Amino acid sequence: MAPRRRPAVPARPGRLAFAGLKPFRRAYDWRVDQADIALRNATYRRFVELGRAPAPDEVGAAVELDEQQVRDGWRRLHDAHALVLDGRGEIRMANPFSAVPTPFRVDAAGRSWYANCAWDAFGIAVVLRADARIETSCPDCDDPLALNVRHNQPDDTSLVFHVLVPATSWWQDIGFT
Repeated sequence: MAPRRRPAVPARPGRLAFAGLKPFRRAYDWRVDQADIALRNATYRRFVELGRAPAPDEVGAAVELDEQQVRDGWRRLHDAHALVLDGRGEIRMANPFSAVPTPFRVDAAGRSWYANCAWDAFGIAVVLRADARIETSCPDCDDPLALNVRHNQPDDTSLVFHVLVPATSWWQDIGFT
C-alpha cells in the first residue's frame, strides 16, 4: 500500500504553502504574515539599538504602524512563539534578549544585556556578532560563574548546560523554562 500523502496547507496571500509537509507549528504560518515578520525584525532592531525592550510607539514609527497595530502584531507574534509578551502586552522576551532582569548577564557590543537562560546568553554574542562576557551563578551551589566568548567560542569548555524541562514542553511555561 502506498504511503498516504498529507494535503498541502492551503496557500493564502503572503504565506507559503507547504507542499505535502505539515509545518511544526501551524499557528506561525496561519497567523503571521510578511508584515508581522517586518514588525518582528523592527522590534528586534529597536531592542538592540535601545539596549532595552522597545515601546510600541518606538517600533511603530519604524514600520509606519500606530500603537494598536503594533500591539495586535505583537500578540500574533506571541501566539506564534516569535516573541513573548507579559500580562500587560509588553515585551518580556525577544529571544535571546530578556526585557526583565535574569541571572544571566551578558556584556557585549558595549552594553549589558539580560539573557533568558544560559543558552540565550551565548545567543546574544552570536546575534550581535560580538565577543561577550557572560556572568551567572551555579544553580547548584550559587558560586559565581563567568566566561568569555571570543570568536563564537567559550573560553571554558568544561561547563555543562542542563535543562530540567524537555524542549517539547518549553512553551507550556516559557517564563519558567
